[in-house]
Amino acid sequence: MERLRAAIRDIPDFPKPGILFKDITPLVKDPAALRLAVHHLLHPYIGRDITAVAGMEARGFIFGSLVAWELGVGFVPLRKPGKLPYDVQTISYDLEYGSAALEVHIDALNSGDRVLLIDDLLATGGTAKASCELVEALGAEIVGCAFVVELDELQGRKKLERYPVHSLLHY
Repeated sequence: MERLRAAIRDIPDFPKPGILFKDITPLVKDPAALRLAVHHLLHPYIGRDITAVAGMEARGFIFGSLVAWELGVGFVPLRKPGKLPYDVQTISYDLEYGSAALEVHIDALNSGDRVLLIDDLLATGGTAKASCELVEALGAEIVGCAFVVELDELQGRKKLERYPVHSLLHY
């Protein structure tokens, strides 16, 4: 994991003063680090009958699609409102400073699907919890939630206590 930790840079005061942003762009630029991250994200879920991987816009698309490819299953994008062209299921949720929403095509998942949720970062857990609820609204089951980085101090894991959570790096 030290190889991955070394590939993530800290950006102080982004997007606002007092926040130390964990920038994954050096990690995704490095083919070996990216391959290592994907391997460790999916490893606990091999043989778990995953039928789809879902990822949140936008960095969840990077890791989620690669994990889906490795598992040989489809990828389901969870998008910001107004980005999907077909009928959608929407969920709104509160953020630390405001609110947000995610959407998914209503035919993206079916009852009986077993879904692995992937994102780059678990912070307060609001987006991840809403994503799980959105997947479940389509009748699918969340098998687990996997993240490259978890910011332990923000305790986002508590919002996901109904689901197995796997994080590669803890800060």
